[in-house]
Amino acid sequence: MFRAIPDAEALATVEAAWDDGIRYFDNAPFYGGLAEIRMGEALRDKPRDQYVISTKAGRIVLDEVDDAPRDNGEKGAVFANGRPNNVINDYSHDATLRSIEDSLKRLQTDHIDIFWVHDVAQDFYGDEWLAKFEEARTGAFKALDRLRDEGTIKAWGLGVNRVEAVELLLDLDGPRPDGSLLAGRYTLLDHDRALERLMPKVAERGLGIVVGGPYSSGALVGGPNCVFRKSRTGASLNPGQALQ
Repeated sequence: MFRAIPDAEALATVEAAWDDGIRYFDNAPFYGGLAEIRMGEALRDKPRDQYVISTKAGRIVLDEVDDAPRDNGEKGAVFANGRPNNVINDYSHDATLRSIEDSLKRLQTDHIDIFWVHDVAQDFYGDEWLAKFEEARTGAFKALDRLRDEGTIKAWGLGVNRVEAVELLLDLDGPRPDGSLLAGRYTLLDHDRALERLMPKVAERGLGIVVGGPYSSGALVGGPNCVFRKSRTGASLNPGQALQ
């Protein structure tokens, strides 16, 4: 993400997290095509009953390679240094089952605890996002709901960067999710809608939320991706100052 990361650095990062007591690890086929492969290698000798792993459905990584530029929505060229394999977006029932099978192989595990349906929101699909959501509703949601009920997975939900998609999921009569991973919308920079609207709905239904990107990709701790935002008073606010 943002740069080419050597295998050794990636593995050392997971090892450091493990040594610090981290036991939940999230992945996606989409993350440079490398996240699951490296995570599988990093965790393969760890006791499987001592950690929880989640990954995502909605994208299939193909064996064929294509060097053409990709449209990754708001993420742009974030994963430009990943594998050049073709990736197809597919939220159908059969693609979800294939996604699970592929992820099991890359992660070198016999089961995955949580599956998030990835990026069915405005930031990736623009005006087409509702059509993609409907594809997932009739495909991925039903497949994951059944697998959860059968005990094959423990939980499922959305993995998105927008509140609206999670709200829409909560309003469905079925299938019923267990929670969602919401990235970037519950931080010191951006939390109004998540805090005032979404969190009460989630709590009322007894579901869960995984807060993704709580430091806004490093902006809140003065990282290289730090940007300036407008505060509520209209003054320019350095995100690093938001912690003071």
